[in-house]
Amino acid sequence: MRILVIGGGGREHAVIKKIKQNKNVSEIYALPGNGGIENDAICVDIKATDINAIMEFASKNKIDYAIVTPDDPLVLGLVDALEGKGIPSFGPNKKAAIIEGSKVFAKNLMKKYNIPTAKYETFDSSEKAIEYLKTASFPIVIKADGLALGKGVIIAENKEDTFDAIKNIMEDKVFGKAGDKIVAEEFLEGAEVSVLAFTDGKTIIPMISSMDHKRIGDGDTGLNTGGMGTIAPNPYYTEEISKECFEKIFIPTISAMNEEGRTFKGCLYFGLMITKNGTKVIEYNCRFGDPETQVVLPLLKSDLLDIMIATTNGTLDKAKVEFENKSAACVIMASKGYPSSYEKGFEINIPKNILERVYFAGVKKENEKLLTDGGRVLGITNIADNLEEAIKLSYEDASQISFEGAYYRRDIGAKALIKIKGS
Repeated sequence: MRILVIGGGGREHAVIKKIKQNKNVSEIYALPGNGGIENDAICVDIKATDINAIMEFASKNKIDYAIVTPDDPLVLGLVDALEGKGIPSFGPNKKAAIIEGSKVFAKNLMKKYNIPTAKYETFDSSEKAIEYLKTASFPIVIKADGLALGKGVIIAENKEDTFDAIKNIMEDKVFGKAGDKIVAEEFLEGAEVSVLAFTDGKTIIPMISSMDHKRIGDGDTGLNTGGMGTIAPNPYYTEEISKECFEKIFIPTISAMNEEGRTFKGCLYFGLMITKNGTKVIEYNCRFGDPETQVVLPLLKSDLLDIMIATTNGTLDKAKVEFENKSAACVIMASKGYPSSYEKGFEINIPKNILERVYFAGVKKENEKLLTDGGRVLGITNIADNLEEAIKLSYEDASQISFEGAYYRRDIGAKALIKIKGS
């Protein structure tokens, strides 16, 4: 089979490494891929959002199956375009991808179908939002409606922060059209959990749970990022909570999307908060999370490509989906200054014996040298019989990798270890 993977980050590298294990795969193309992914796939310099160029490439190269992982092309309707040309694809169509493409849609969906989530209000003008928030209680969460590279969520501690957030999003348009509308919702407290799930619109199979670390600094301080590391499984996500989520959140969400004529196929991401009043949905994503994928897929025992094809064909109920009874930890190495401004183009030095445990994200290749080319540069993942050992191994690997301005958090998994040891 000739496989096409859309995207060029650590998540896509994790997907590519996994589907390479399928004996029927003859070639894997990554659009655009990156300098590190070149070791595992044929990279082609076509942007993930260039629908026309992707379609031309897919037809010309007789692609048998496409995997669309980033949010932008999914929301733009790339799966619709590919399947319209007879190329089966993994990922939701445009109508279903709105579950991430519009936070207003997602919140209204949950309200309509009684899916537990934070209380909220939506606004399409800054004046109305400011008037409402003058009497709000704090902290409060302000979210841009559309896609904002994972940075469209602001936790406002007081009125001044709130008004600044509204001005930045709705008036200054720091996230472009994504900020035409906003959601203001209550601040939830508790343990955060990420659960990715395979679904064909009828059957839903949750993957192993994980814990992301969004803030740039140790102790969950500083600015929000795309994710500075992950661990799996998440010890806060007990069997009891898993059953609660399946019955009250996962199944109802799939049913709600079907009722709305927006059947979802692919990977649906549930961002959850375990509160004292039960588990609630913080957000949905219409694709694999990054860097959650880098700990979830390494623990998958079953064949990923076979599962993906089953979601496309509507036969997920017959698919084998099993995970290792082990733990995984991923440490993200980033460029100094991320998520604000940072420099690029520094040479990356990685010992060869570590390469198989590295996922390449913001990387390019020049003159056979790997150089930094983004904010989040590398993800280092290790698997072990227990979480403490997996974390230790990932940090040992990270200490042997170097590039100018390399930065990584030193406390990935610390909260999870406290929970495990306290249980």
